[in-house]
Order: sequence, then structure tokens, then C-alpha cells
Amino acid sequence: MSEARAMGWIEHDHADAPALVAHVAAALEAACRTAIAARGIAYLSLAGGRTPLPIYAHLAASALGGRVLALPGDERCVPHDHPACNLGHLRAAFAADSAIEVHPLTATDGDPRASLAHARRFLAAHSQAFDVVLLGMGADGHVASLFPGASNLAEGLDLAAPEDAIGVLPDPLPPEAPYPRISLTLQRLLRAREVHLVVTGDDKRRVLRDAQRQDAGTVLPVAALLHARADAPIRIHWSP
Repeated sequence: MSEARAMGWIEHDHADAPALVAHVAAALEAACRTAIAARGIAYLSLAGGRTPLPIYAHLAASALGGRVLALPGDERCVPHDHPACNLGHLRAAFAADSAIEVHPLTATDGDPRASLAHARRFLAAHSQAFDVVLLGMGADGHVASLFPGASNLAEGLDLAAPEDAIGVLPDPLPPEAPYPRISLTLQRLLRAREVHLVVTGDDKRRVLRDAQRQDAGTVLPVAALLHARADAPIRIHWSP
């Protein structure tokens, strides 16, 4: 693994996906143990998708010795038992440790209006800083469900936004998951002690490099993330 530092982020290059998973899993385990020792609970916002599932399984097998409260950083507005729902995959990955509670970001039936109201109520009741935020990045530069083509993207990227979550309708809808979404806003994602961004593949690395050369005024969500003023540097993890 190699490491490079720049203003606003620390970049970790890993030899392959297993090396990335091992490094990020160790970082999240350490952050959880620190949070549990200091405050009795670790509070996490987690990415969906297949890549981070081994990271979550590692945490579940780590005998953290305390309560962990986790929720998806974004979610598709589908019923909780739908295959496209992140919640079920997260709960399955954490099944080995009953002290890790994964809370939904959406209503049980996936209704978009009810889901947005649910997310805002939960976040208002749990307004403390996240101990860890784990994000992925799409090939179009989206993070969480802050998509470049969304009509309300500016609201999602506004660091002074009054809301911690927004409803998002990507434009165009991703063909593999053509659903409206609920997403945490950028200001809420950055209210964290650690932020980790996982990027895999050469194509996505080119998008990342373009984002690093842009500035905070861009409409590319990952660039807005990287150039925002955050409490801690963004830790970027890349593997081929």
C-alpha cells in the first residue's frame, strides 16, 4: 500500500481489492473501538453495494464489545424486502453481532414521501457526529445518492443546507436500479470524525483525478466532497 497526502484528503493505493478491504476494515474497527470506549456507542453511515460487504462482515466478527448504530448513507425507495434495498444486505453482513443495529433510512413500503419524513425524523433524533462515514463513488462521480443529474443536487451539496436528508430522482435513472432515492446531504455526511471514500478500477480513478483538479463550486458530487471544508481529511482508498 502507498499513501499520498494533499490538502483535504489522504490517498491510499492498494494492490488489489482484498488489500483494500483489509485496510478499510481495520480502520473502521479501530474507529468503532475508540468510539465505544469514549462514548459507549459507535455511530456509522455506510455505503451499499457489494464491495464493502466483506468490511462489514469483518466488523461483525470483531467482537467490538459495545453497541454500534449504523444506517445506510443512501437508500432506494423500495420495500425493505426488495432485492435492491441496501438495508437487507447490510443487516445480513452484520448478522454475527446482535449489538450492531442497522436502522432503515426509508419507510417499510418504500414510499418516497414517507421515506423522506422517516429519514429526517431519525436524523433529527440522532444528530451527533458520525464516528465513521463510508462512501463509494459511481462512474458518473456520484456519492451516496447525490447524482450529477438530479434537479435538487444544489440542495444536496449545500454545506449550509437546513436538512440532513433529501429525496433524489436521478436523471437519467440508473438502468440497474431505476428507483427514486433518499440520500444524506453533503453537510450531514461531513459531520463525522472519519470519512472514507472507496474507489475501484481505472475508469473510476480517472473520474477521481478529474474531481481532484476541480474546485468546491463544481456540480460533480465527488469533487464537492473532496474540496469541502471538513473536520477531518477525506481518506481515499483505491484499488484496481
